[in-house]
Amino acid sequence: MKTFWKENVVYQIYPRSFCDSNGDGIGDIQGIISKLDILKDLGVDILWLSPVYQSPNRDFGYDVSDYLEINPEYGTMEDMDALLLECQKKGLKIIMDLVINHTSDEHPWFIKSKQNDPIYRDYYIWRDQPSNWSGFFSGTTWEKYEDAYYLHLFLKEQPDLNWKNPKVLEETKEIMHFWLKKGVSGFRLDVINIIYKTSLENGKKHIALTGKEHYHSQEGCHEILKTLRQEVMNKYEAFTVGETVLVTVDQANELIHPSRKELDMVFSFEHMEVDQINNKWFKTKFKPQKLIDTLIKWQVGAYWNANYLENHDQPRSVSRFGNDKAYHYESATALIAMLLTLKGTPFIYQGQEIGMKNGEFKTMEDYKDPETHRIESLMRKLHFPKGLRKHLIHKTSRDHARMPIPWTRQGGFSISKPWIQMNTRMKEINVQSQMEDQTSIWHQTRTLISLRKSYSSFSYGSFNVRYHQHGVFVYERILNDEKIEIIINLTGMYKKLNKMIDGNIIWSNQPLDIKMKKIKPYHAIIVKN
Repeated sequence: MKTFWKENVVYQIYPRSFCDSNGDGIGDIQGIISKLDILKDLGVDILWLSPVYQSPNRDFGYDVSDYLEINPEYGTMEDMDALLLECQKKGLKIIMDLVINHTSDEHPWFIKSKQNDPIYRDYYIWRDQPSNWSGFFSGTTWEKYEDAYYLHLFLKEQPDLNWKNPKVLEETKEIMHFWLKKGVSGFRLDVINIIYKTSLENGKKHIALTGKEHYHSQEGCHEILKTLRQEVMNKYEAFTVGETVLVTVDQANELIHPSRKELDMVFSFEHMEVDQINNKWFKTKFKPQKLIDTLIKWQVGAYWNANYLENHDQPRSVSRFGNDKAYHYESATALIAMLLTLKGTPFIYQGQEIGMKNGEFKTMEDYKDPETHRIESLMRKLHFPKGLRKHLIHKTSRDHARMPIPWTRQGGFSISKPWIQMNTRMKEINVQSQMEDQTSIWHQTRTLISLRKSYSSFSYGSFNVRYHQHGVFVYERILNDEKIEIIINLTGMYKKLNKMIDGNIIWSNQPLDIKMKKIKPYHAIIVKN
């Protein structure tokens, strides 16, 4: 069955770092409006906005204090209405980032809950004594207030909602109706598979996330999602993508298979864990074959994939999975080619289309991410040497993805000092330069998006692996008589082709020397057979 979200390309916007229209150093909604023509020209169809709701910004918008108001730093509700109208005129859709595992501790619900209001006390999870759970940002998950403790799986300023209380479900339905009536096309649901806590008892001790067996992918979560689908989403023909922590292929299919009627797709994390040991802060040498094998596992096993290589929580993919020095252009375009030709809906993160690299942070004061500062503090308490702390933080901090978009050679993000530093390579890596250069990463991304829309096999075709060894990934997308083969070398070495190229080359990021029967480092080729 034809479905718009299977045919469309999604572009994630982190509003704070996208474009500043009023010169306060912070990106805003009018800044997004000013760049819609460029996004339309690139070829994307759906814009996913990281949270723009009212928030004290303890976690930069993922701590919501009012779901029905816009953060003044980003503008007004009138600005949001204008964005929706302009997107409608240009044939662009918008999905909102909806955070419903927790709120801000400044949300009126929580303020009343702390005051023992009989209506709102049970909107959150309170306990006389803490359990031994450990949180996603390190440390305990319980914060004492007066004579009781409330649960927070993330920051203490992000108290978890109590989804056993039916009033929380009703409030959420009203929030979703509000935005869907305004014209948004769906939601990205933050950490959605941990919202339901079956028990609050002590958990089995783990290196990280002790207690997760009491809240990870519980049956109560499935029931909530089914209700939201039936009573809200289906009324608007909207779609949902869920951020699903530690999810397996089978658990993903339990959420997204059409027979379940819960979510349309999920963000999995297994491929984001191929360069780490036990914890994301402990990186190991990246091995391309491990990434390829993990992608195949999900391509073959999952009913539908939400494909991504970077987002607001991940380092830049060209610095992580490619070579951002010797083969910047080649590895950036190879990764984009893979992203746009795999089975599933592709999600491009802002700046990925120009091959933005990780940044250079000299001191801890340069980092703005609260998770980064919490981890650095924990490392200091554990007596990690300063050099090791600096190395581990630089490899993983979320701030790499949150550096502002360089629209021009001079920066172009803001006329004032940005809220977080610009990337030092902005003179070479910026939108203006790449739009002027027909061979740039931006133009190659544009061409690949166009190719994706030209062949139905990319949206609806089967996925078949032809070869996957030594960092070379060869697969086919087939629909009826249309067959397209994708050949990608994810290494910095020349690699032998296991067979001659048979068909018409419709895209390649580098010239091909067929006589050598080899492909170059980070070579990507698309062939129509």
